[in-house]
Amino acid sequence: MKKIIVIISLILFGQYQAKTIRDSAYIAPDSFSRFDFDDDCDACGCAAGNGSSGFESLLNPQFIGIKYFAQHYKAKENLFVKDLTQDQYFNTLQLWGKIPLTKKLSVYASLPFHFHEKKTQQGDIKINGIGDLNLMGIYQLMSSKDNFHHLSGGLGVKIPLGKFDEKGASGVNPSFQLGTGSWDYQAALNYKFQKNKVAVLVNTDYTIKMENKKNYRFGNQWNYAATGFYQIAGNEKSIFSVKTGVQGEVYAQNKQFDEALPNTAGSALYGKLGFEASYKRLSLGSELMLPMYTHLAGGDIEAKSRFSIFLNIGI
Repeated sequence: MKKIIVIISLILFGQYQAKTIRDSAYIAPDSFSRFDFDDDCDACGCAAGNGSSGFESLLNPQFIGIKYFAQHYKAKENLFVKDLTQDQYFNTLQLWGKIPLTKKLSVYASLPFHFHEKKTQQGDIKINGIGDLNLMGIYQLMSSKDNFHHLSGGLGVKIPLGKFDEKGASGVNPSFQLGTGSWDYQAALNYKFQKNKVAVLVNTDYTIKMENKKNYRFGNQWNYAATGFYQIAGNEKSIFSVKTGVQGEVYAQNKQFDEALPNTAGSALYGKLGFEASYKRLSLGSELMLPMYTHLAGGDIEAKSRFSIFLNIGI
């Protein structure tokens, strides 16, 4: 799986490198502007999280597009097995967009379609269907006169369109779901520094998850990330930039009937490497994430890899 991901990433890197390097003065003031959530899915990466999967448009900060997001985890087959033998694959195809309403206010929306699979001794288990709809308002809180510093904040809601399976919540990974079945709420903060060809983003967000109709409540979630960007090449029609950084996720315990459930809390830290290339209004990007630290579900689940690729149209 990792070899395939690396090969795909290298091919895409080679295909979209720009031919000439222009002075950084060409970069538009908001070329690096975005509001970044960096693949902030739920514990074990499934649709039971807020599912926004990040504002990945580096070169087209206002956009509509489509994104594919794949995740791989190892889990215990059951409570009586010590080794992590079960492969779990979470796949999401997502329609998303960030649309300006005023100079400082934008609306972000994402609608995912999930097709997940886990391999068990009794056979493969697959689920697929629409996920939860995410809506968020994003407001620019501060922009320095020299345009080097930007601060934005956001408030959002997740609308429970995805199906929640109560039986599935009793397994080793209760997040093997299409949705939480609950209305969840999010607050976020994003800081960006940009000078010449370099940009740095530091962002954090917190999701409050409510109880659903089955009296089940997924644990609240905190995400944080720091990402550096560098423009390698560019001309009047195309730009090629690379990015690297770290991303952390912390999950509180799930609850049912207001009782905390064991082995449902956890945390993980990822290193990531990616790129974005643009041609006129089109932008293509990809990102590979590998765990630096993983302790999910009390150690019953181990994160293996994440990979994403998207195509956006600037508006």
